[in-house]
Amino acid sequence: MATSAARAKQVFRDRGGTLRTHEVLTAGIHPRTIYSMRDAGELQVLARGVYRLANLPPLGELDLVTVAKRLPQVVVCLISALAFHELTTQIPHEVHLALSRTPRRPLLDYPPLRIFRFSTTAFTAGIETYTIDGVPIRVYGPAKTIADCFEFRNKIGLDVAVESLRLYRSRKGFKPQRILEFARLCRVEKVLRPYLEVNQ
Repeated sequence: MATSAARAKQVFRDRGGTLRTHEVLTAGIHPRTIYSMRDAGELQVLARGVYRLANLPPLGELDLVTVAKRLPQVVVCLISALAFHELTTQIPHEVHLALSRTPRRPLLDYPPLRIFRFSTTAFTAGIETYTIDGVPIRVYGPAKTIADCFEFRNKIGLDVAVESLRLYRSRKGFKPQRILEFARLCRVEKVLRPYLEVNQ
């Protein structure tokens, strides 16, 4: 078993330290080895079916890493994306995720999720991928997120959208034209433009 555990640890290390059960089994690791390592405290259970080597440094974005591992088809959006880009004073109590209109709603016991349905065009636009703790995470970029916040203002609050625009405006490299492109795509240009033109 010690040899099996050593091999399993190497598989985890080679792949960033966090793996789904399916990925571990595909690498030829027996389920008994996973459960034995879990019970011995060598593997940390992030969520059902998601394991991480216990001796690694703490995750910087535990919720996002867990979601990205379990639900690779989703995109982090709205307040969760604003928090990721440091464009809000809001503290998200659930992970905001975008899905196109066709897939079934994902089930995840932890962390708490809030799903928003996007049209196919809006869903695929503005996605940026970041690698955090060895896990690729798909997040909408700042300009797209701001446009999305104006589109979903009735669900998350207009004040959140306006604040994000104000915080983004103060950054170096702020490009209002890019925000307008996404606003057109999200069909909120008329709503967003007055706020964008203030103090320009």
